[in-house]
Amino acid sequence: MTPSYPVGLIWLRRDLRLADNAALYHALQQCEKLYCVFVFDDSILAALPRADRRVEFICQSLTELDAALREAAGRAHTGLITRRGLPQDIIPALARQLGAGAVFCNDDDEPAALARDAQVARSLKSQGQLLLRFKDHRIFARDEVLTQNLSPFSVFTPYKNAWLRKITPFYLSAYPSERNLASKLADLPDTERRPIPSAADLGFAPDTLAGLRLPTGVSGARQLLADFLPRLPQYKTARDFPALKGPSYLSVHLRFGTVSIRELARLAHEAAHNEDWSAAAREGAATWLSELIWRDFYFQILAHQPYVVERSFKPAYDAIEWETGAEADALFAAWCEGRTGYPLVDAAMRQLNTSGYMHNRLRMVTASFLVKDLGLDWRRGEAYFAEKLNDFDLAANNGGWQWAASTGCDAQPWFRIFNPVTQSEKFDPDGKFIARYVPELTPLPAKLRHAPWLAKPLEMAEAGIALGLDYPLPVVDHAAAREQTLARYGILKKES
Repeated sequence: MTPSYPVGLIWLRRDLRLADNAALYHALQQCEKLYCVFVFDDSILAALPRADRRVEFICQSLTELDAALREAAGRAHTGLITRRGLPQDIIPALARQLGAGAVFCNDDDEPAALARDAQVARSLKSQGQLLLRFKDHRIFARDEVLTQNLSPFSVFTPYKNAWLRKITPFYLSAYPSERNLASKLADLPDTERRPIPSAADLGFAPDTLAGLRLPTGVSGARQLLADFLPRLPQYKTARDFPALKGPSYLSVHLRFGTVSIRELARLAHEAAHNEDWSAAAREGAATWLSELIWRDFYFQILAHQPYVVERSFKPAYDAIEWETGAEADALFAAWCEGRTGYPLVDAAMRQLNTSGYMHNRLRMVTASFLVKDLGLDWRRGEAYFAEKLNDFDLAANNGGWQWAASTGCDAQPWFRIFNPVTQSEKFDPDGKFIARYVPELTPLPAKLRHAPWLAKPLEMAEAGIALGLDYPLPVVDHAAAREQTLARYGILKKES
């Protein structure tokens, strides 16, 4: 294709890689010269805690990306432009300054991102330039997978079946987005030749990733993927046990695009159909693929029903009367800080607070506990996870919380309430995960770590643990809380 624009600008957002990048591929196809920019969005940064780990993850990933651009071009004066401010102001001004005929980016269906992009597009249009957007961070978007009557799915299994029927190698193929990159990368103006800012340069705490097993950038994603692939055959059996190395740990890399969803889905799809693998191994791969499809499912829910950001997917559930007041606030604080007296819940929350990561099974357990044991609004927990999770993604976080609260699409039934003790006994049977994050219970035998208040006084004395002093007593009685939750939700059923 003959280039359409002498100069183009690619605006990187949640796609911090060169390989298999849809917007980069199209920009290289249509432009003679290309600049790359990342904007540290002040409207996002302002709301983040100063010790937010995601800022350092982005900075380190951008530093690697900048080096990759220079290496690809073979010239020192290329690389990544970084700016800080509001993209609505910066992108049109930079496009005008560089003489770019079009700005290329990968799309984002989050409501705030759509509003931002619309504003940027209007400003560019007024300057005689275009904003060109492409699908990149999901396999199928918006209206690509619909029911037979052309409406969006609201139940996962039919969506998954339709997704699997539609998938072909075309949708899983990588974009050759590094082809011709060397010849088309433009040298940066003198004013843009500066190093990538660090977290400290941006006003955030440095070294927030120190001590965490969270490699950054494309190289970090490659490292984690190489570690995971030999474990893929066991994924189905290992993924629910937080003390085991079961998950891929790639979620933060998917969130910031340091790995391609097409590559992961292709690997999972091929492995699920690999006749050289055992049936159990293929099932492990199919289970991982199913998790990736859940990701697409939540993206299309957000695209079609953006009101879920603030309200229940099922409108009737907005009538639920959640616990409020000082006592509710105290319970919420206990949940946030990992001192509910339920060891698995506390261990999970402490894992989140100290690392920014929480095992997927425990996300369900802690969410169910907040909503159905403490009787608190799911939106409070959703907001806390949004602040703490390294891999926070609005669509998945909202979908997961509404699933746990039974207010969302294809959610668990309102009368299904996780028992935090039986979940602990089933998925952390040896109490290893609890011992790691609730070390004060380590002196107890493993079988007593799940519910220490049930231990005999002599057993507690031998362990040197005093409940209420060394570790809190349960903040609620699960059986009583369960009955209150059934009554809370049951009222809605009667009224409907």
